[in-house]
Amino acid sequence: MYQWDAREYRDSSSNQKRWALELLARLELQGGERVLDIGCGDGEITAAIARMAPRGFALGIDSSEDMVELASRQYPPDRCPNLGFLLKDAREIDFTGEFDAVFSSACLHWVKDHQPVLSGVRRCLKPGGRVLLQMGGRGNAATVLAAMEEVLRLPRWAGHFEGFDFPYGFYGPEEYRPWLESRGFRVLRLELVPREMRHHGGSDFAAWLRTTWLPYTQRVPESLRESFIAEVVAAHARVKPPEADGSVRFDMVRLEVDALKGD
Repeated sequence: MYQWDAREYRDSSSNQKRWALELLARLELQGGERVLDIGCGDGEITAAIARMAPRGFALGIDSSEDMVELASRQYPPDRCPNLGFLLKDAREIDFTGEFDAVFSSACLHWVKDHQPVLSGVRRCLKPGGRVLLQMGGRGNAATVLAAMEEVLRLPRWAGHFEGFDFPYGFYGPEEYRPWLESRGFRVLRLELVPREMRHHGGSDFAAWLRTTWLPYTQRVPESLRESFIAEVVAAHARVKPPEADGSVRFDMVRLEVDALKGD
């Protein structure tokens, strides 16, 4: 388990939230659905779902206690009666036939074994329920990973990464389709989608690394983390130089999943 800083994530996740809202528009809710949001983070996207389903209910789950606490404070029941948050791991979804749709964005690449996740998703959906997912896919953040690998090889940092295993599940359609079909999902759309991420400068890029690349940063003692992040920023500038205006841009790849639960 990683120690998320929910407030820092809230302030450094504009790209992820923009992509989530674009995906959410495709859910085409009618207003009365019950929707499960896996990996709700600070709750902003789950709240958007609740607004789209005023006669329904949106439940956000997250494995980070800090995230769930912040989301619950920002969107309390007295102001948002059709919205709730629950501390729960995506691999331990134990609802049965409660939801019309399951949504997730920028979360499931944190899980390497997606089979228990998909089994729980199927179980929690009503017959014909829809699943709409977006996560890091094969080839995601290649230049960032190249910069990380360069820094990890340096003598100053190598000792902190002995036995380190790549922490993300960046998959493609070839792996994902059999997992869906074996659980009775009918695939509507399954594809890798290129995205560009942009940070206004090195400090914004560093904030994003600090906030979301926890499997790497939390291997390093807290007193050394800022130095580690600074070296990754510098290494990335060698891999992919900043733009003329100082902004840091690089390619991301998202795996998008749109499927229906079979009868």
